[in-house]
Amino acid sequence: MLSFPNCKINLGLRILCRREDGYHQLETAFYPLPVKDVLETIRSEALSFTATGLPIPGDASANLCLKAWQLLKKDFEQLPPVEIHLHKHIPIGAGLGGGSADGAFTLLQLNRQFRLGLNEEKLMAYAAQLGSDCPFFILNKPCLAGGRGEKLEPIELDLSRFWLALVSPGVHIGTAWAFSQCTPAQEGRSIREILAQPAETWKDQLVNDFEKPVFLAHPGLIKIKEQLYRAGAVYASMTGSGSAFYGIFPRDTGLTLPDASLFPGYFFSIV
Repeated sequence: MLSFPNCKINLGLRILCRREDGYHQLETAFYPLPVKDVLETIRSEALSFTATGLPIPGDASANLCLKAWQLLKKDFEQLPPVEIHLHKHIPIGAGLGGGSADGAFTLLQLNRQFRLGLNEEKLMAYAAQLGSDCPFFILNKPCLAGGRGEKLEPIELDLSRFWLALVSPGVHIGTAWAFSQCTPAQEGRSIREILAQPAETWKDQLVNDFEKPVFLAHPGLIKIKEQLYRAGAVYASMTGSGSAFYGIFPRDTGLTLPDASLFPGYFFSIV
């Protein structure tokens, strides 16, 4: 069976406070984008995992696709071994949630393939055990997110009148490091309120708290955001803890969209 795990962007990201459990309380919005990996699962005699495309760092045994199978196997003894193959296209360590999507899509795919009968609520509970971003990819629709990112509320948000340009410079930003550099602050308007306004008004209001420390550590990255604005974006931002950026461009103005020549050597996509 084949599926195509997609990425997400964060529309705003605020660090509200550090919780007693050591995690941070967040406020953000997730928005799915059609930049995709390819995931295949085939019934087999033994569990295995292979990958092509972009190199995946770390031990393959820790991959979320394998962990998803292992989670389900604990509760479904009848789940057979599978060969899992992942073709990696979504940039890694970029704040796009590609690894989380792969894990969540493995849960969805195994549930369908082997008729496990799990509903959306139960799939989201399994996904939360894989990682904070994983439950979003079970819903895979625009959502406000709170808690560690796992508390989701679907919202009506349609960016179809815009093009989105996605730029990933390939600079790895450690999530733990990024959190350690942020000072929680609860002031300011809520992301819900800001997103209720036209996207053309977001520029000076919708912020990603990770940008400040990331730009201090990697000053060259701010040039990506500036270039997106110079090219005509009505809004541009880093997504997640970085280092990927996106720009939102109106479709109906006759604007010439930016192309890859503005970002040589970087992953670039218009969706």
